[in-house]
Amino acid sequence: MRAPRWTIGRREAVWGFVFIAPWILGFVIFSLGPTVAIIAWGFTEYDILQAPTFAGLENFIEIFTDDEKFLKSLVNTAIYVGLLVPCQVVIGFLLAVLVNTKLPLASLFRAFYFLPTIMPLVVASIVWAWVLQPELGLLKFLLEDTMGIPTPRFMVDEYWSKPGIVILTVWSSIGVQMILFLAALQAVPPHLYEAAEIDGAGPLRKLLHVTIPLVSPTIFLVIIIGIINSFQVFTTAFVLTQGGPLDSTLFYVLYLWRKAFVSFEFGYASALATILFFIIMLLTALSFWVSRRLVHYEQPES
Repeated sequence: MRAPRWTIGRREAVWGFVFIAPWILGFVIFSLGPTVAIIAWGFTEYDILQAPTFAGLENFIEIFTDDEKFLKSLVNTAIYVGLLVPCQVVIGFLLAVLVNTKLPLASLFRAFYFLPTIMPLVVASIVWAWVLQPELGLLKFLLEDTMGIPTPRFMVDEYWSKPGIVILTVWSSIGVQMILFLAALQAVPPHLYEAAEIDGAGPLRKLLHVTIPLVSPTIFLVIIIGIINSFQVFTTAFVLTQGGPLDSTLFYVLYLWRKAFVSFEFGYASALATILFFIIMLLTALSFWVSRRLVHYEQPES
């Protein structure tokens, strides 16, 4: 009896799985596997030199009841996220509006704003450490020495340390947000602006009632990416401040790194990582819930 021949759809499905198999394998080995291992280690005492021993909820109980630096690092990170994400959205959108014009040098400005994103973050942090240096930095020379304007002591004052890192992060990443917003702006149908002009809408009304609603999916995307990335801030604080001054830049992942690679408390650090994982998941789910009412998705034409 002859075996039934495969249909075109089944053959395409099999080849589809064959082509995505390397990605699935990489995801399981390098993402899913380590995530499951970290969650499991969170319930153990583990110092990497000896085999992990089951400790139940001890790590989590200690984190929530007897670890002041956990709360400090979480608050620092939340403040950083609250400062950074709105800046990325607003500045990235405004830059996209600026470079979306038909000016002769618009392409040059796009390249200029995007260039910092290709610089390694460690190099950018070292450059900004020199710029923001309170005694001999370039910013002090330009503002205080030249124009007599007092310069904030960004890296040595606990109240200015987080804004200093926010400035660096915005400078080094704003090109990505600008490109995303630029793509969204160029996808807005021109006839909608023409209709708004016929109705007597000025530039502000066109921005509020045409542009922003139609680019709201991109705004939502930038917010989600910003929240996820910002909660994992590490490099800038590690290079610039090492968590100081007075633990004002002791961000969550920096504190986690200290527990794992300075104190060698890998079980405790895994518990911290597990908590961060669920915090990010919760905030992402909350953002998606809020987006149902605020994000406008264009309906396909029937």
